Amino acid sequence: MVTQKTILITGAGGQLGKEFGVLVNKFPQYVFLLTGKEELPVENTAALIKYFAGHHIDYCVNCAAYTAVDKAETEKDSAFLINAAAAGNLAAVCKTYNTQLIHISTDYVFDGTGTHPYKETDPVNPISIYGRSKLKGEEMVLQNHASAIIIRTSWLYSSFGNNFVKTMLRLMKERESIAVVNDQYGSPTYAADLAGAIMVVIEKYPAFHFPFSIFNYCNEGVTTWYDFAVAIKELLPSNCTVKPIPTSQYPTPASRPRYSVLDTALIKSSFGITIPGWKESLQRCLLQLK
Repeated sequence: MVTQKTILITGAGGQLGKEFGVLVNKFPQYVFLLTGKEELPVENTAALIKYFAGHHIDYCVNCAAYTAVDKAETEKDSAFLINAAAAGNLAAVCKTYNTQLIHISTDYVFDGTGTHPYKETDPVNPISIYGRSKLKGEEMVLQNHASAIIIRTSWLYSSFGNNFVKTMLRLMKERESIAVVNDQYGSPTYAADLAGAIMVVIEKYPAFHFPFSIFNYCNEGVTTWYDFAVAIKELLPSNCTVKPIPTSQYPTPASRPRYSVLDTALIKSSFGITIPGWKESLQRCLLQLK
């Protein structure tokens, strides 16, 4: 009899974590442990040790994160506690209990001054507290668990939680016109696609040993926040007017990378993953919301 492997999902109350909840029935060969901050506060090392001691965990996907980019500018301690210290502690506990860790990171580790899609090996230079806290988390994860896998993603959205897509849907119902930044470039990522890709990594990981730990994942194609909003409007449809504006007309507490497109060649070639285009995935998400 084959023993089922166990996958622990931390931060299961977030948009990526909830997408794993949807996948549970599609992967009956695994036991999923879906934990939110109430069941398993990742910043509490004693709670982590107690949980791991009570469960045999083969894989841990760390979706727990402090994601309030602007609030992080005034809540630096909280951002670094969750995104760095807790991630590092989780990595150490995973190593102790022989658990393979997959940690989720962000395009915000880059400064956005590039002009070509960022490879995993390109120099990092975060320009916000959030970005710095996530980069420190990457460093602490690999310091404490050298065989951990880090997946950087960008512009994450889902039918769950709070995100750009759901904000646009609400504003397009409430307002006759909205203004959206048109000089920041990136690749939207449907969290359902990312969760599916992580399951491919888990299924194929035992057969592979890579000389690298960091992979990029986002949907195919490049867009701006403005064009992303226009695509949402066209799929509704809506009578709301979407106006393009420069970043200078929409100041925020935290600086955003002007260009944070990620090169996904490495994860595709390493794991045989096919990544859908962002417009196709947006359409699937909107159908899910309907």
